[in-house]
Amino acid sequence: MIEYVHQYWLEFLTIASVHLLAVASPGPDFAIVLKHSISFGRRAAIITSIGVGVGILIHVGYSLLGIGIVIKTTPVLFQVLSYFAAMYLLYLGWGAIRSSAPKHLNSVEFKKTMHIISDNKAFMVGFLTNGLNPKATLFFLSVFAVVVSPDTPNAIKLGYGLYLAVATGIWFCVLSLFLSSKRVRLYIAKKGYWFDRGMGVVLILLAIKLVMPV
Repeated sequence: MIEYVHQYWLEFLTIASVHLLAVASPGPDFAIVLKHSISFGRRAAIITSIGVGVGILIHVGYSLLGIGIVIKTTPVLFQVLSYFAAMYLLYLGWGAIRSSAPKHLNSVEFKKTMHIISDNKAFMVGFLTNGLNPKATLFFLSVFAVVVSPDTPNAIKLGYGLYLAVATGIWFCVLSLFLSSKRVRLYIAKKGYWFDRGMGVVLILLAIKLVMPV
């Protein structure tokens, strides 16, 4: 029994370490949380972060059901997923690029004219951004194929997946708290729309990268 616990503990530490490196690297999830923190404020950014975390469960689900093997061995299917993700990122990026300058440039009036996004939309943007992210697909295929033993029970694998979902959500929530702090928001208040446009360009470049041949 102790040997089994030791085995799963080593698996967990390996997964947690790899996940820390993956979640900290810039990507669609980071870009959209950053954008929402600046454009819509703390509440929207945190809800978006929760959506990103819940989106992880999509990858956990198909990994446990064995669908990940189908995706891995069917290049056309993976390519279709990449195109869907690219189109979604293009949609988000184009909307960001069209951001206009606020009529009032002082920090007080800027706060009054802040854009508003519904909780449901903020959640779904985060959820779909991660759920359609091929990078996340590759991460889970690699983790469940290389790190996790085939003999590991599905209950343990589910535990790994839940940890990844919660850890991802917490990471981006903490990031949201920092980025949406009063000091940071006031710093970019007058030129925030330029930042929004910049993030739009980043999202579009990420979309292009998804469909470009390696």
